Amino acid sequence: MQALRQAADQTKVLVKLPPKWVNMYGDFITKNAGAVGQVEGALRSLTYILPGRFRESELASESLNSSVLLLSLYHDSLLARAKEQAPHKPKQHQNPHNRYTRFYCKKSPTYHRTAITLQVTQYTELLIEMMAKRRGEKARWNIVVLLEVVKAVCRLILMRLTNSRPLLSPPLPERELTEETPASYEETILSPPSERSERSEAGSEKWTMPRTSLTLPPLPSSDDISSYLLSKVLTADDIKPPKALLHRVSGLGEAAEVLYIVRPVIYAAAMAYWCQREDGKGKSDWRPWLIGLSIEYGARQLAKHDLETRRPGGARGLTQLERDELKKRGWALGWWAMRGAFYENVTRGLIHAVTGKMKNKPLLDMVGNFVEDYDFLWDQYYFPTATL
Repeated sequence: MQALRQAADQTKVLVKLPPKWVNMYGDFITKNAGAVGQVEGALRSLTYILPGRFRESELASESLNSSVLLLSLYHDSLLARAKEQAPHKPKQHQNPHNRYTRFYCKKSPTYHRTAITLQVTQYTELLIEMMAKRRGEKARWNIVVLLEVVKAVCRLILMRLTNSRPLLSPPLPERELTEETPASYEETILSPPSERSERSEAGSEKWTMPRTSLTLPPLPSSDDISSYLLSKVLTADDIKPPKALLHRVSGLGEAAEVLYIVRPVIYAAAMAYWCQREDGKGKSDWRPWLIGLSIEYGARQLAKHDLETRRPGGARGLTQLERDELKKRGWALGWWAMRGAFYENVTRGLIHAVTGKMKNKPLLDMVGNFVEDYDFLWDQYYFPTATL
């Protein structure tokens, strides 16, 4: 709690910064979006090599990771605002996920605030668990369950605000850098017309029209004409209204979505109960694992049954956004191999066996050490293997 209070005090200091400094920082980010993205990626890569390097390195690594993620979230808002305020913003092709989430963020301020709360919680949950662990296992499990409750409440609110539509992960628009929204905004959107014209006349691949100051994208190479034309073709999903990209669920479909949302709460509560029993087996107990997996798999089967019986065309009637989300949830089932009793009784032994064979071998030894460093996180904490 003391660490949380210190973080809150630091946030207050940032909020009290002079507006001029905040505006200068925002201008710098929007004019150097590509470079900022590269720096963010480099810092996130650094967090992969810190665990196991020194005492309490996992706390330092996760602090850096959470800070970079939160900063990236702020940068996303700055870039989105800059594109909205640009005087001659080009129309860009948005992916279905961004079209849908941006529509609800603009339509409902409550959706936007709730989605940000959910995202911030997900970015900081492991760091909070690490700090709570210093107060003991009981405090750690209480925090884990509380965080899962907060996330479940946020998801239920989002589901209500979207009129019982399935949830997307993440619930906010993702950053997109395309040829029409280049890495450096100063090249097209935010630069004065005179500067854009000078660069175009100097032989830039992009050409700026002198009267309207609009910038045309570069022409494709002759070897890539077909793929270029296909990328410009509109699909059925491109012309649908954003809210039509996800169909509403009702009956069994709605029950399946609610089960999917509350599953992490039930699983965390079950783990907290059986791991703290003195007469129990701790994480090796199969009951929490079986309960959690059964709920998630059952929710998936209910959703499939509802889809086949209530939706015209069944799975063939799904939009691309719905297919992508179902695919994400399907892959997420594989993380059950890294949780609870299955990890304790099966996966950890396999990992140790594989890393043991990599010892004293060029390159493979580095991979083995990397896996062993992260094995500590998978073994000691709940959130590294959480997918929701």
